[in-house]
Amino acid sequence: MIPLRDSHPANIFPFWVIAIIAANICVFFLEISAPDPETFISQFALIPRLIDFSLPETLFPFISSQFLHGGFIHIISNMLFLWIFGDNVEGRLGFLFFPVFYLASGAAGAFAQYILMPAGDIPMLGASGAIAGVLGAYFALFSHHTIKTLVPIFGFFTVVDIPASVMLFYWFITQLFSGTASIVADTASMGGVAFFAHAGGFVFGWVVGRFFR
Repeated sequence: MIPLRDSHPANIFPFWVIAIIAANICVFFLEISAPDPETFISQFALIPRLIDFSLPETLFPFISSQFLHGGFIHIISNMLFLWIFGDNVEGRLGFLFFPVFYLASGAAGAFAQYILMPAGDIPMLGASGAIAGVLGAYFALFSHHTIKTLVPIFGFFTVVDIPASVMLFYWFITQLFSGTASIVADTASMGGVAFFAHAGGFVFGWVVGRFFR
């Protein structure tokens, strides 16, 4: 399923949504074109064991890791959902607050995962926590909306109106199978997916969304 647009597009120019997508694409290009991608990732990804809350400089990866991605499917799915759902949330939260909310959602998701594995060596990366925050806010604010979606039926594509709640669940499934928020590694205990980053970001976004209702 490929979401095409919201049934009630926001009546604003989504400046921050476009800026965030552009920033993610630029950083992803730097990531895959770096002479040593693993070093690049290790420098900006969140590695839990390196976090020391008494040293503010070690906390930067809570932000920088949000602009790294583990592959093309990972970044495409994240940015597509940000494009579809982000404009409504940006319109409701406002020009000044939305970028703060976006970064805070990503940090909240990363922190939720950090709490689970504070001594971990596996780099955590991806915008999934931040996107989950946007979706959580959308669910709190616009759950009555429907999403025009391109759906394959018997080998043919057709456009179907799907409830936003169903589409949000679909996003979590795509993230599950694209191995979000953690770099490819032998992570048998976690399955290669930062589940708590999704949950933490979504709950944070939902709480903020409820406040703005």
